[in-house]
Amino acid sequence: MNMPSPLRRRTLAALATALLAACSPSSPKFDASDITGASFGRDFSLEDPTGATRTLADFRGKAVVLFFGYTQCPDVCPTTLSTLAQAMKLLGSDADRVQVLFVTIDPERDTPALLARYVPAFDPRFLGLWGDAEATGRTAKEFKIVYEKVPGATPGSYTMDHSAGSYVFDPQGRLRLYVAYGQGAEVYAHDLRILLRGST
Repeated sequence: MNMPSPLRRRTLAALATALLAACSPSSPKFDASDITGASFGRDFSLEDPTGATRTLADFRGKAVVLFFGYTQCPDVCPTTLSTLAQAMKLLGSDADRVQVLFVTIDPERDTPALLARYVPAFDPRFLGLWGDAEATGRTAKEFKIVYEKVPGATPGSYTMDHSAGSYVFDPQGRLRLYVAYGQGAEVYAHDLRILLRGST
């Protein structure tokens, strides 16, 4: 059944407007999940390897990629950090405007000294962050990160099950993206370029 002509014209006009809005520069096409406006992931307060307290405000002016993991992780963590290192190469000179932060969920074994060696091995600009058990739990809760100790053969050989995605903040400090594990360096580079353009 055909719609009456005035209604049909209004419907087509609304569809055209929606399509134009979707294609406009003000509507960026992220490859990762756009979580702009999320009510969680607002901030953190953790220590860097020098013992200095760091918060999101310290990195204002840079896009920030935040990833939770641990140094003895056999697969997910080194893979993600390697992927982020590749993304930095893809970004070229824009990489200097990106800060990758690795938050340990294993403060018992991941001492600040160990983080100082492990994290920058992937890229010298990467920074490890540490908190005691309480601060780690509080930060993980703020970012909806789940982690759990899995006992090993000896007390010190446990592993950690944990959420594997990364969060991305724009240079104004707003949480914008969630990048799922395995999405690849090109996804990070593509979306970070959009955020660094500052038009979103």
